[in-house]
Amino acid sequence: MKLLMHLCCANCGLYPIKTLTEKGIDITGLWFNPNIHPYTEYSLRLDAVRQLQKLRTLNIEYIDFYGLKDFIEQTGNGGENRCRICYTMRLDKTAMRAKEMGVDGFTTSLLVSPYQKHNVIIEVGREIEKKYSVEFFSEDFRPGWKEGIRMSRELGLYRQKYCGCIYSEMERYAKKIQNSKWKI
Repeated sequence: MKLLMHLCCANCGLYPIKTLTEKGIDITGLWFNPNIHPYTEYSLRLDAVRQLQKLRTLNIEYIDFYGLKDFIEQTGNGGENRCRICYTMRLDKTAMRAKEMGVDGFTTSLLVSPYQKHNVIIEVGREIEKKYSVEFFSEDFRPGWKEGIRMSRELGLYRQKYCGCIYSEMERYAKKIQNSKWKI
């Protein structure tokens, strides 16, 4: 089986790539993350994926697009459905590319994170599967989250502190801000 895996970052890709490769599945990675903000964070994550590619001799394609404006417009300036929209943006591009490549299916490294909305990712993947007639491979990689952290530390990869979007960055600091004289 050949899969195209959307890579949200190098760290989240480690465990799923290891697990799928051990099952004999041929993985090609795809970097497409217009949600990541600010540009310095985007660059750090992109560089970490390139570093991982060299360390593990992985086949990875890059759609290097810093799409903050598109992301904000599509997510309705941070509405409650922003995660679903964000998953859709990235998985739609992945499925489209998987169909062009003629691989058996597509998946995402987002499925390893306990901080992501796992059921929403699967729902979106299934919807897009129908749209492109390319199978969405959904495995719950979350049990390997800590192993992935260990692996990324051993490799010296950059480790981010939030999902990547401007809204999650804001939420990361919200409690600190609420306890200070500054307000959001």
